[in-house]
Amino acid sequence: MTSTTPRKPVHLAVYDTFADWETGHTTAYLARAGYEIRTAGPSREAVKTIGGVRIQPDLALDDVRPEDSSLLILTGADLWDTSDELAPFARKAREFLDAGVPVAAICGATAGLAREGLLDDRKHTSAVSFYLAATGYKGGERYVEADAVTDLSDGQLITAGPTEPVAFAREVFGLLGVYEGEVLDAWYRLFHDSDPEAFAVLEAAGK
Repeated sequence: MTSTTPRKPVHLAVYDTFADWETGHTTAYLARAGYEIRTAGPSREAVKTIGGVRIQPDLALDDVRPEDSSLLILTGADLWDTSDELAPFARKAREFLDAGVPVAAICGATAGLAREGLLDDRKHTSAVSFYLAATGYKGGERYVEADAVTDLSDGQLITAGPTEPVAFAREVFGLLGVYEGEVLDAWYRLFHDSDPEAFAVLEAAGK
């Protein structure tokens, strides 16, 4: 029998200088798969992305609880590297991972996690290894040269660099079971490689 239990929302962290391009594929296709996307800001006050888009958060970060969520997504932002203003989001990621709820971080958010110590014992990637090394973290030996990396230990963590929004989305879809096997591969080939044959696979699967 198919479960009728509703899926818990996915929480997307939003803050000033949010990198617009990094989560579009992820959130769009999660929404199409039936996930509610809830935005969480430092407060309920509006924030503005790098592209100048104004976002009114659905809730404040302090009101986000791991038990109410399927996933926490952290995107890049200039503020990760220019101040400690976003450190509370890295601490929230720790709370999620400690509770066994997945976290997905891309671009500058990976540096925030590194400063929080969350990459010391988990395999991960980012823009380049020396970007994370500059944080002084202790996880350099676990850095992986890859488009995106999923670590399934201690809470399940996805990381990716700023040029890999499609690979980032692929890892999220695989982790949450949105797409699997050849369908997941076809989705990636369509949006990353513009492979026309991949479209036929998705169409046949009703995706």
